Amino acid sequence: MIDINFLRENPDVVRENIKKKFQDAKLPLVDNALEFDKTIRECKVKGDTLRANRNTLSGEVGKCMKEKNLAKAEELKAKVKQINEELVQIDNTLETAQTELKNIMMVIPNIIDKSVPIGKDDSENVEVQRFGEAKVPAYEIPYHSDILARFCALDKESAGRTSGNGFYYLMGDGARLSTAMLSYARDYMIEKGFIYCIPPFMIRSDVVNGVMSFAEMSAMMYKIEGEDLFLIGTSEHSMIGKFKGQLIPANNLPITMTSYSPCFRKEVGAHGIEERGIYRVHQFEKQEMIVVCEPKDSMDWYEKMWRYTVEIFRNMDIPVRQLECCSGDLADLKVKSCDIEAWSPRQQKYFEVGSCSTLGDAQARRLGTRIKGENGNYFAHTLNNTVLANTRALIALLENNYNEDGSVNIPKVLQPYMGGKTKILPIK
Repeated sequence: MIDINFLRENPDVVRENIKKKFQDAKLPLVDNALEFDKTIRECKVKGDTLRANRNTLSGEVGKCMKEKNLAKAEELKAKVKQINEELVQIDNTLETAQTELKNIMMVIPNIIDKSVPIGKDDSENVEVQRFGEAKVPAYEIPYHSDILARFCALDKESAGRTSGNGFYYLMGDGARLSTAMLSYARDYMIEKGFIYCIPPFMIRSDVVNGVMSFAEMSAMMYKIEGEDLFLIGTSEHSMIGKFKGQLIPANNLPITMTSYSPCFRKEVGAHGIEERGIYRVHQFEKQEMIVVCEPKDSMDWYEKMWRYTVEIFRNMDIPVRQLECCSGDLADLKVKSCDIEAWSPRQQKYFEVGSCSTLGDAQARRLGTRIKGENGNYFAHTLNNTVLANTRALIALLENNYNEDGSVNIPKVLQPYMGGKTKILPIK
């Protein structure tokens, strides 16, 4: 959500930003917002003037009563009554205009960074750089669910009976490897100075509205029936929500946190739910990182954060690349974002395993998260980044560490979490 003062002073900049995001249908919202903003300011001026007049008249009524000038007092009371009636109308108009303005401002997209490439959708995202050599072995790499099946590590059939499509059982070394990756990612972030946290897995609607756009919410979130609670789609939501309504002393910044949580997603859209494997499912586990910082420091943190994810995957012998998200692929609250994609030797292409974003002050403005500085209070900047999502990371690890004999090498960084094992062997 952008600042109304910025929109008032730079309407053309806001319009151009909407065009860059290929959301031309939202262009009329700029003029609508300006009209409601004008109404609000006019109502406040009229209201203040009328209240000042009412106070003056009320004082004169008291004076007339003391002087026993009852006729004059009644005349003044009638004027006060008329002012009160006008104030009711003005306050109603003001409340309606404020509500309408807020609704509009919630859907006008945030101003994107100048470095963001212009493009309509994710097909126009731009590769920035690669890390590690993307190899294709001479032998065939099986589908990841087939690899897991050889270890008796994946059971989607039983999960279908208990929970439906989009769920799974991970078992044995598959489950252990998933936990090992998450534990390694957790410890990596702790070593980088991030505070480890296990957050609430459900959040209220005011937090949901504070951290994401309406379109994202409807496509992702599961609502708890009869409760003002939603299952989190990522722990970023409850982590950023932790600072709702808070005034943070500037000397307490930056706040850097890493969190573990299960994540629940409806996965509504054209891509649907994967029938066979675990690439796109309703439930998975994730290690996340968030930063709350000074506005001047947000871009520096953005650069640090996505590089942490790259290093984690390279330490697991997985080649990755950084993909810059174009304007049309950015969610409305984002200023700048990039995806980290892992190499798939089976498909001979990259696939998304994480996403890093800076949202400027958009979330902080919605949630009322401010910094208490020496010269006044101002909104914080917030960032988030996927450290590691277990299902997609597991796919990348299996494919890039698969051997011709059907075994899978366990990267050195994960071996301490696997009881010293160096390989997972097929179960005959």
